[in-house]
Amino acid sequence: MTEQAERPFLYVVVCAAGIAAGVSKLISAAQERNWQVGVIATPVAMGGFFDAAAVEAQTGRPVRSAWRTPADPRPFPPPDAVVVAPATFNTVNKWAAGIADTLALGTLCEAVGMGVPIAVLPCVADTLAAHPAYRDSLARLRGMGVRFGAAYTGEARPDGGRPDFTWERALDLL
Repeated sequence: MTEQAERPFLYVVVCAAGIAAGVSKLISAAQERNWQVGVIATPVAMGGFFDAAAVEAQTGRPVRSAWRTPADPRPFPPPDAVVVAPATFNTVNKWAAGIADTLALGTLCEAVGMGVPIAVLPCVADTLAAHPAYRDSLARLRGMGVRFGAAYTGEARPDGGRPDFTWERALDLL
């Protein structure tokens, strides 16, 4: 086996939140911990929420957002773990309901069925986090063994600054 084949493979699912621009921090932290990384993005996240070309250069793999045909080769090996960061209100709710209408959601639904460890860093405004469906979705996903970090709202602190999004926390949850 080659050294690359022996390293565990991490899927990073990126959703459409402004903080997604910093996903390279998570990739760097994962690579420092000896993970190979493949990124799957929601279709909306691909619309400029992060620099896909830079992520491809960093991982050495294409960023995936669309389903492949059966004739297409698998761009990633099966995951040893999955991180969803940032995870949006929409993605959390659809995933908990078993909706797999995008590659990102289909991947998350399959990962639960495979028993793969999954860590989630939500990025959800307080007003959306208060919605009963969101709270129910968190409970349902936790019941499936999904691990959650503290929600990031991006709300300004009293001093006018914004809290840091702790990308590395996702790896600690695994």
